[in-house]
Amino acid sequence: MYAKLRIHRFVEGRKWKQDYTVEVKTGMTILEALIAIKEQQDPTLSFTSSCRSSICGACAVRVNGNAVLACETLVSDQLATYDTNVLTIEPLGNFEVIRDLVVNWDPKFDRMKKIDPAVEPKDEFSPEEGCRQSPEDFEKYKKYALCILCGSCVSECNKNSLNQKDFLDPFAFVKGEKIVSDSRDKSPKEHLRRIVDAGLWACFNCEECTAKCPKGLDPAGAIEKLKAETFKYGLADNVGAKHAKAIYDDIQESGTLDESKLNIKSEGFLKAGTRAPMGIRLMATGKLDPMASHPVNPEIATIKKIVQIAEQASKEG
Repeated sequence: MYAKLRIHRFVEGRKWKQDYTVEVKTGMTILEALIAIKEQQDPTLSFTSSCRSSICGACAVRVNGNAVLACETLVSDQLATYDTNVLTIEPLGNFEVIRDLVVNWDPKFDRMKKIDPAVEPKDEFSPEEGCRQSPEDFEKYKKYALCILCGSCVSECNKNSLNQKDFLDPFAFVKGEKIVSDSRDKSPKEHLRRIVDAGLWACFNCEECTAKCPKGLDPAGAIEKLKAETFKYGLADNVGAKHAKAIYDDIQESGTLDESKLNIKSEGFLKAGTRAPMGIRLMATGKLDPMASHPVNPEIATIKKIVQIAEQASKEG
């Protein structure tokens, strides 16, 4: 069986797509196909790889618009998934492209420094004793320690696609949750303050980062945990947190959402006032009636019980 790999090329400012035909052997991965092309057809093709064992994260690319680890993704599986014999290979999205499939990580690492992603040991620890931790405390963040910095979450992040200036990359928040949850760290609140300032509440909640994470680490879940922790540490004095609290209060009290008052509760009267033109348009189309009474959901008792169960589950980790 033969397959065509349509690879996005980028060399010294010039962009184009180039087709290569490869013989698909049993168990051939995307990375092996790229290596075969480089060794047998075109030595100018550039891409990155290292361990070939799904550990280093260096070989992540996009295949037919979805981020994958090239070293663990079978060509045959992709052909079957898309029911085609043509696969489009391109560099990760939301990165600066250096050449062909090679992207620049330096700006990402520089931005991650904003959250100071390193444990600051508690004063009680010493060089002799080390930083001991119970297995139970380790379990709280173990999953997030498995991030291999492949960039798949960044590539598919819709918020990053729109604006990277006011929002860190999803993997940075994964690192942040690891630090905040680590019982050995002496200043989780300060780490969390940096995380909030780095755009925590700007997340779109599209969960594409979780859908594309090859390690199943749930970056979107890490972001939600960090949001919950802002209330725990008294760092909820911002629009995003107030917005979440307003929704929670409405659901808890009536089982329905009073959107006519949501902006006021989130931003205050003055800021909400700047949105008056939009409110007028919504009223004109019948989508907003500030004079209407806020109904109470007849299933309010059930809703409150669900909220209580969710709160208990959150406390238990």
